[in-house]
Amino acid sequence: MKLNNKPSISIIIPVLNEEGYIVKLIDYILKNGSSSNIKEILVVDGGSTDGTMEAASKFDTVVLSSEKGRAKQMNYAAKHAAGDILYFLHVDTFPPKNFDKIIVDAIQKGGEAGCFRMKFDSNSRFLSFFSWFSRINHRICRGGDQSLFITKALFHTSGGYDESYKIYEDNEFTSRLYELTNFKILPDKVQTSARKYEQIGKLKLQFYFGIIHLKNYFGADPEQLYRYYKRKIST
Repeated sequence: MKLNNKPSISIIIPVLNEEGYIVKLIDYILKNGSSSNIKEILVVDGGSTDGTMEAASKFDTVVLSSEKGRAKQMNYAAKHAAGDILYFLHVDTFPPKNFDKIIVDAIQKGGEAGCFRMKFDSNSRFLSFFSWFSRINHRICRGGDQSLFITKALFHTSGGYDESYKIYEDNEFTSRLYELTNFKILPDKVQTSARKYEQIGKLKLQFYFGIIHLKNYFGADPEQLYRYYKRKIST
């Protein structure tokens, strides 16, 4: 269904102790997006103990506090969003220039949900190889680092993020969206941080992520996924 009136975007950014990144991201959004499309930027904090909230408040943003947990934070912000489109963005992921226009165009052409392709802020051939798969329109190739746009109507119809997931909430949600709509992969790329790969090791971290996908496939519950993540990945 095509929308006749131009829809507006609410950008939702969940944060926890991201004082440095939140300043960079908001500044980037303001320079590479348009106020004609972006209705608001909502920064939803899960209990930061650094200066994240103060840093975000220096900009023209809506700063919210919620319970810790990215799924809970994003659902909470979605309830307060005034835009027609919700755009969920990780704090260390930078969307392409004019991303807002690209998203609005996709929605006006009948899309209800989708994401961008992805690249890392790294010259690693290993990471370039895995980011290449973000162009494939299959649920197994999805991840939160690719960002997610969705109409507010579909978000509420779908039930939003499953708050029982402390990790893997993006994958679980997009997997459900594949059942509900024709999920769109836009050709432009977001650039996301390789910081966790650099902290843990590229091969090791990719292996751990693969195990999490397998555990989910074979029926592991959200708590089992989180325990594995906490044991192997959490730093």
